[in-house]
Amino acid sequence: MLSLIESIHAEVKGAYGSPRMTEEIRSRGFPASKTRVERLMSRHGIRARHRRRYRVTTDSRHKLPVAQNLLNREFTPHEPNRVFSSDITYIWTDEGWLYLAVVLDLFNREVVGWSMRADMTTELVGDALTMAWFRRKPGPGVPHHSDRGAQYASHAYQGQLARYGMRCSMSRKGNCWDNAPTESFFNSLKNERVHTMRYRTQREAAADVFEYIEVFYNLSRRHSSLGLVSPTTYLQNWLTTQQAQDTAA
Repeated sequence: MLSLIESIHAEVKGAYGSPRMTEEIRSRGFPASKTRVERLMSRHGIRARHRRRYRVTTDSRHKLPVAQNLLNREFTPHEPNRVFSSDITYIWTDEGWLYLAVVLDLFNREVVGWSMRADMTTELVGDALTMAWFRRKPGPGVPHHSDRGAQYASHAYQGQLARYGMRCSMSRKGNCWDNAPTESFFNSLKNERVHTMRYRTQREAAADVFEYIEVFYNLSRRHSSLGLVSPTTYLQNWLTTQQAQDTAA
């Protein structure tokens, strides 16, 4: 059992504590109790990455119009493509800062759009939104939630939302909890990957973030709010259930 735990711990780069580790072991066809897994991990110093705080990147000191908080912390839509959320974070490299913008579908917490640039511009968030829209093609009227940063309040971004038929929702000033799921994703990214690395180039950082998002987080990382399955698996399970219900009807 210990060798399996060590192997999985290395494979997921230290991302899992005992609950996710237990589910991962069971999914591979091995019996495991949370108590035993927790005891073995503790005894041999195997633990999830330590949590660290991150710096706020929002600049709301502007005179651009801001939208009401339509979301009001309702983070659990019952279907995909019903609520999107977006935010920006930063990643240090030896070549300077690299900024990451993401768009999440809050139904399964999947990163459906993302973009990286060396400057924190409207193009950064616009590119992430474009990827999300082309991937999911949500119907008209879907809320898009973000903070009050100048990039999201800009005329260019608001025009893009209007073209996609999306309704703008913004957090209250200085209240990160109004966009908690996106903040939670950044916390996972930083603690499970970025804080363990030294990126010598921006290209190296971008490649590693790509791997984290598209290969690990979306496809295989077990999410506590999704019953310890990955975002992709959660969506696939929902689609299978809907298809069965439609067939029965």
